[in-house]
Amino acid sequence: MLAEGLTPAQRRRFDAGVLAGPLGSRLDLAVKRGAARRREFVTLFKPYLAGVDERVKRDLPVARRIAFHLVEHRDVDDLADGDALQKLTAAAAEPSRRVRRRLRWYANLPLQDELPEAMYRLRASDLIPMTQVEDISWSQGRLRVSGHAYLAGLSVRGPRFNRATVVLRGPRWLPPVRLRTRRVFHPEATHGADEPGCNYDWSGFVAELSPWPLRWRGGVRSLVHGVRRMLRHRATVPDTTTWRAEIVIWSRGARATGLLRGPSIGRTERPAGLGLPGGWWVRPVWTSDRALQIALQPTRAELTGVRLDGDRLELTVFLPGRSEGRGQARLDGHRMSAEFTAVEGGTRVVVPLAVDSLLQERDGGRLWIEPKGDPAAPVMIGEAEESRTVVGDREITVLGDRRDRVIVSAHRIRPVISSATWDDQGVLTLEGSYPGSGAAELTLRNRGGVTHTVPMERAEGRFSLRFTPSAMPRFGEAAALGSGTWSMTTRASSGEVVPFRVDHAALATLDEEPRIREGRAYRLLSTRFDVPVLTVAEDRPDDEKGAGGLYALQRSFYPAERARELDEATVYVAYDGRQYEGNVRAIYEELVRRGDDREHVWVVKDGAFTPPGSAELGFGSDIRPRVVRAGSREHYAVLARSRHVVTNGFLPQWFRAREDQTVVQTWHGSPLKRLGNDLPHMSRDPKPPAWHRQAVEVRGWDLLLSQSPWATPILRKAFGYQGEVLETGFPRNDVLSAPDRDELAARVRRRLGVAQDTRLVLYAPTFRDYDRKSSTVKLDLKRARQVLGPGHEFLIRAHPMQAAPNVPEGLGLDVTAYPDVTDLLLVADVLVTDYSSIMFDFAATGRPILLFTHDLQRYSGKRGLYLDLAAEAPSPLLTTSADVVEALKSIDTLAAVHAERYERFRSLYVPRDDGKAAARLVDHVFTP
Repeated sequence: MLAEGLTPAQRRRFDAGVLAGPLGSRLDLAVKRGAARRREFVTLFKPYLAGVDERVKRDLPVARRIAFHLVEHRDVDDLADGDALQKLTAAAAEPSRRVRRRLRWYANLPLQDELPEAMYRLRASDLIPMTQVEDISWSQGRLRVSGHAYLAGLSVRGPRFNRATVVLRGPRWLPPVRLRTRRVFHPEATHGADEPGCNYDWSGFVAELSPWPLRWRGGVRSLVHGVRRMLRHRATVPDTTTWRAEIVIWSRGARATGLLRGPSIGRTERPAGLGLPGGWWVRPVWTSDRALQIALQPTRAELTGVRLDGDRLELTVFLPGRSEGRGQARLDGHRMSAEFTAVEGGTRVVVPLAVDSLLQERDGGRLWIEPKGDPAAPVMIGEAEESRTVVGDREITVLGDRRDRVIVSAHRIRPVISSATWDDQGVLTLEGSYPGSGAAELTLRNRGGVTHTVPMERAEGRFSLRFTPSAMPRFGEAAALGSGTWSMTTRASSGEVVPFRVDHAALATLDEEPRIREGRAYRLLSTRFDVPVLTVAEDRPDDEKGAGGLYALQRSFYPAERARELDEATVYVAYDGRQYEGNVRAIYEELVRRGDDREHVWVVKDGAFTPPGSAELGFGSDIRPRVVRAGSREHYAVLARSRHVVTNGFLPQWFRAREDQTVVQTWHGSPLKRLGNDLPHMSRDPKPPAWHRQAVEVRGWDLLLSQSPWATPILRKAFGYQGEVLETGFPRNDVLSAPDRDELAARVRRRLGVAQDTRLVLYAPTFRDYDRKSSTVKLDLKRARQVLGPGHEFLIRAHPMQAAPNVPEGLGLDVTAYPDVTDLLLVADVLVTDYSSIMFDFAATGRPILLFTHDLQRYSGKRGLYLDLAAEAPSPLLTTSADVVEALKSIDTLAAVHAERYERFRSLYVPRDDGKAAARLVDHVFTP
């Protein structure tokens, strides 16, 4: 129906788009969802496919082409009940499956003995260049572009039979410009590729361009346009000519053409232009879809000055070589009058902008001059100084963008970085201008919502700040920033979040080189032209990078290590190596306390923590644990050759337990919400990949830890586990019953910065599968503080699988990043939670628990619960924030009323959390 009324050409474009896009994705989804979904999709899709032009189906990507051919020509029942589509979809996920027959390339996909060979031939839609531009610079008047480009799945191990040419294609009839291009050795392309087993070492390229071919082509085009304007009795106006950059690759008998895309973050995103005689510029620019273009651009209007005159901001613009008497100016879509005056060599234009009007605008606007009868001319920044005019707590800036065009905008006063330096200890110092007064701080935030703050010194319109990315303060200890990109903002006195900016004058000399500290690379970059970010990444060896390195580790290195003799060592993996806490930590510390002299190895992901040795733990022996980076070669080796493996979650998919290894699965909580085989998607037919992964994982467990007899059968069923279960209680909760728990609690309070007599309320909700990106704190903290008074403090602990909470300043303490939640249980006077297993652990303390179950019906319907909370919970269920606040106000009375119910809950669900669980487990597993 959607295609009715289209011409044949429009219909072909429509069909090509939907078949390669949404309908192809729908087919993949139906293949995974079982026979019934496949039958439904094929039945509905078959009639439409019969009406599609054969040329459209022939030019589709090869996997889509074959799948649609099967749908069109095979019986519905065969496709629904058979496995042809499943095999095809699984094989198509590997783009390296390419084979050459004679002089042509074909896809190495299933069913080749049943379908015509031509069906598997790779066409233009399959041979798309993968490109990355890593540097654009000018050298001796020539533009130099370097990076890498290859065809996915076709290795380029040497320079022979391997060519690439960068071609600039201009508008319409202009002849293309072919750049002198040569292939270079660039092994980094192999390390970063997504295709295992492919070698792209010789996919690097360097292309050079002289401006002259652009200049004469642009001159011819301007001449033609000028003649056309003269025939219409209009003055000639120089205009911009833009060429798009394409790359043509000849590799091992295959040829493909595609756009040159993908700038590396940082300097490559803001290439400089080259000025030519006569006011012309050659500018490399990036489009919104990250494709490279080269523009030959005349300077028709140039900014010469900015002046504040009362309530007007006057911008002076010079139009070279033209004597114009009338016209107007335009700030994006807003036209305004302007004063045109003929002067020597051209025209001076004064553009008055009302300050009040500018301050009301939310976004910046590009400035244009429109002489009467001529096309609009963008105003270039030229040699003029960029300006910022402060008006109250806002500023009006007149800046150049990445193409040197003038942008006028008004916004909150922003810190502008003019200097960034690193010292030998990895300390980063930022300095710059920040008009105004008052305390301020830098906020570093990553995509997950995790934040760090750094105090800022601010005086006389300047600011400075210092911090060490590899050692950021975290509740009394130092921790490295996690991998990823960290944005940089501050908060104005009004509460508005204000981004930092890099001074444009400092961009050319900004130090964007990585700094390596303790196996991690830190870089300060200016992305999207002038937006500062701090990037953090693990500094990995080349042979561990990319799909190729992963393939070699899993298919070659790990099996070889697994065949070697076992070491008398214990590997500890807590939350995939992200944390030093939980049952794994307690078992390790019990072994160290006993002086166990076997090797102890901690797997650490992303530099998240440094495990302490016996000295830091206060024990007499001299035991130092070994640390290996998750995903490293050492990680594979220790899991292949260590006698004991202790973990609280699933191990990597490549791990296979040996017969002579002992894998202790402590898990990370009693099962309140459904998990494993009891989740709805795990019962689908065919079984999802998660089901198969769990089945393989569970077969390698030698011991499963259980907190109670109630939890044991649930864990067995959920995991399909038939091995030994040890109902010893949770070792992580031993500290809650330790003789020195009061001393430990006082230490934790000091670390949190709260007074010893403050009543602490820990709010620790679990995650929502259906709302993981929400950072809203459902508890009304403002109302709670008003009702409870100053003697209370709220600790907000979000689940690691939920977005970081947005805790209003002064209303609570965000302890999501606190290293060990057990410490928080130790100091909390009251726990407020919902469907989290943390309620079982906290019950060992005997302190009050409140259940804030505002979405019980929805949560139990979506996820499912093992426990009837209304009948079994240690406290009443509270459905509103006001109910929670009222319960906290009278918590002692409420606890006394429900004391019998609470004690029944403890005896049933945490009967053995008595402070000796770790000792019992170590005796059972590690003592001969």
